[in-house]
Amino acid sequence: MSESTGAARFVGTAPRPRFDTTGGPMAYTDVGSGPPVLLLHGFPFWSIQWRHFLPALLARSRVIAPDLLGAGGSAKPEDLPLGIHAQAGYVRELLDHLGIDRLAVVAHGTGGAVAQLLAIDLPGVAALVLLAPSPLEAPAAPAGLRALVRRAATEDVHATIRSILATGARAHGRITDELVDAYARPYADAPAALQRAALGDGASPRPADPAGIRVPVLILWGEEDPFAPTEEADRLNEAVASSTLGLLPGCGHFLPDEAPETLAPMVAEYLRAMYLRAPHGHAGDGKDGVVMLQLERRPPWVDLAEDEADDWFVDDDDDEVPGP
Repeated sequence: MSESTGAARFVGTAPRPRFDTTGGPMAYTDVGSGPPVLLLHGFPFWSIQWRHFLPALLARSRVIAPDLLGAGGSAKPEDLPLGIHAQAGYVRELLDHLGIDRLAVVAHGTGGAVAQLLAIDLPGVAALVLLAPSPLEAPAAPAGLRALVRRAATEDVHATIRSILATGARAHGRITDELVDAYARPYADAPAALQRAALGDGASPRPADPAGIRVPVLILWGEEDPFAPTEEADRLNEAVASSTLGLLPGCGHFLPDEAPETLAPMVAEYLRAMYLRAPHGHAGDGKDGVVMLQLERRPPWVDLAEDEADDWFVDDDDDEVPGP
């Protein structure tokens, strides 16, 4: 599927609705039926970032994908906060408007920090998938990405977006002219908004601790992420007791564009098991039922028991002894 075809499938041909948040109008896509899944894009993108994920998610869910304030088709205010805490507030206003009180959230980068805040503060969040999320102590985009935007010539939006993608991605074959055009288009008439979206509101965010997240969390990270090293992934995984961490070899920071064929079915399957609690549903085979799939940490005693069993099958001469 080409980038333009994927974009058309995602946003459709009709204008998207816009909801008036306290920060300004927020554009969003709302399609499908079933338990809601909220998609939150990262910087410097907008909701078209999820174009490859839509087919897998729509099979079971209603999908809501807003453009965060300052990005895409949403308002780009010059005098209102755009940091992660403000964005979480604007998203909550949209959810209230749509009457959504239980949901799963899939998020990347800056959107991943917003998703964590929602999970901490909003009881209705039932599951999270975080793709290289920004840390909660960051005002907006990761520090390395903010530094890159500061150095970039923001009056040349295409060059800035191309530089960001080329620096942050490792699957460079995915960085097409079509993709750069799609991501740069919303900033064509407002180049300064690109830098503002990266920097947030410049204020120190109020403290928030990911240890307060009490729902199933799948964390996915590129092994070669230049903006957010895997040490950050390990710290987040340790902080969230209910999390599982997966590292993707050969990938950088922009996972939804670098590895959609791998990630889209993985994310859909995780949500099926941990959010929807639904069977696989192989229609017509007469064997529908829940298939147990371990996506959470193994308790330490399981590994200990296996180690003890392995020891029992080895004699003093290190020769394997047949088991019973």
